[in-house]
Amino acid sequence: MSCQGPSVQCHVAAGYNSAMSSVPLVSVILITWNSAAHLPHCLSALSAQTLRNFEVIVIDNKSVDGSLLQVEKGWTEFQLTLRRLDANLGFAVANNLGAHLARGKWIALLNADAYPEPDWLKQVVQAAEQNPQYTMFSSRQIQHHSPGRLDGAGDSYHISGIAWRRFYNRLAEDYGNQREEVFSACPAAALYSREQFLKAGGFDEDYFSYFEDVDLGFRLRLGGAKCLYVPGAVVRHVGSASTGKRSDFSVYYGYRNMIWTFVKDMPSPYLWIFLPLHIITLLFFFVYLTARGQGSAISRAILHALRGMPKMIQKRRSIQNNKKIRTGELWKVMSTGLLEPYREFIQRNRVK
Repeated sequence: MSCQGPSVQCHVAAGYNSAMSSVPLVSVILITWNSAAHLPHCLSALSAQTLRNFEVIVIDNKSVDGSLLQVEKGWTEFQLTLRRLDANLGFAVANNLGAHLARGKWIALLNADAYPEPDWLKQVVQAAEQNPQYTMFSSRQIQHHSPGRLDGAGDSYHISGIAWRRFYNRLAEDYGNQREEVFSACPAAALYSREQFLKAGGFDEDYFSYFEDVDLGFRLRLGGAKCLYVPGAVVRHVGSASTGKRSDFSVYYGYRNMIWTFVKDMPSPYLWIFLPLHIITLLFFFVYLTARGQGSAISRAILHALRGMPKMIQKRRSIQNNKKIRTGELWKVMSTGLLEPYREFIQRNRVK
């Protein structure tokens, strides 16, 4: 297998023979960055999947911890392709590269620190086959270190522009047990139609990391797609293993990209109706994060979001011109309670 481009090195792992392999139903894409502590465990969980018709594509964002050393020894349980980038190009770019390499009808995005149950792929693919009106599917994520609590059950998007993982930190036995439509899928463990993913342009590569899943889900929704939460498709997720849950990195990219998503994707007249609420919500988190010592990170996020606004407005024109649904249809899948973001914020920061 040959590779092109100055920032990509590529090879096919032992155990993969492209001449002998059939076209897989699913292409599982794993993005790694200093994931040595988690990647072998993730691949072991994939090797135990009851659905066998899949390939695995690992894209490494120039890890420096030897993330691929064990992988390079070869995994014969499935078709495995590795690509090592010469720089950390971000989660969005790496996943888009993986999607272009993929051969399956479906692409399954899986974080290196997410460990799927043996029937994870079977459950999510069966849901796709049984529900052809949906082309995005989100998994049930359990906190790896607190298995009694949920890590997420699909993504919620609020009219203020804030997004969160549904039922985060709730008791797993009480929440997230129903199959239902959600706004978008968390890419820690998600299934997408490869055709739709590529047609939509994949993740916005200007985002680098964070909020790219909500943005993609929003754009796919505007194009007529729907997302289904599948409670039987279970993964155990460590969460923010590479970047840290409260790091300046996550604050900067999370809030910058949150602003861009609201501007790009929120159709009129909702954009103008909810813009004051968006600003008020942003100010609330600015005050909170400043008090927590991260004022510099969120200040840079807002400043750089404004600097990038001309480009985002240009993207907005294209996105809104290609919208295929009525604006009112979004209301059914968005979170609309004025206090919802603050309740979720309290729940997320509650001591476990």
